Amino acid sequence: MATAAFEELVDTFEFLDDWEDRYRHVIDMGKAMPPLEDALKVPATKVDGCASQVWLVPAPQAGTYHFRGDSDAMIVRGLIAVLGTLYDGVPMGDVPRINARAELERLGLNDHLSAQRSNGLRAMVERIQATGGA
Repeated sequence: MATAAFEELVDTFEFLDDWEDRYRHVIDMGKAMPPLEDALKVPATKVDGCASQVWLVPAPQAGTYHFRGDSDAMIVRGLIAVLGTLYDGVPMGDVPRINARAELERLGLNDHLSAQRSNGLRAMVERIQATGGA
């Protein structure tokens, strides 16, 4: 059920043999994201459960899920970008049905993130699924 963008990311990760290269790629994805305006960094958009500051703003359009996000940590910005490849453009009703854990396992992220980062990633997925099921 993954998007074409996520499948492309899986292919890229398969090409990158070394985890450090994959980690750098995730960070580069985060750097490429436009920053979230300070006016949107409010308690309502803040994701609880993350060690870093994280904000996710849903922006559904014409029945498809879109979101914007930001973080004060570069790796977390990259994880937000990874989640964007998984969820952005998905029909609203399909968002809660995506098995993010299984999809992210295809990237090997679960084996290379600290417990705090894994918890934060899980909190971001829960927020996306909650806001994407409307």
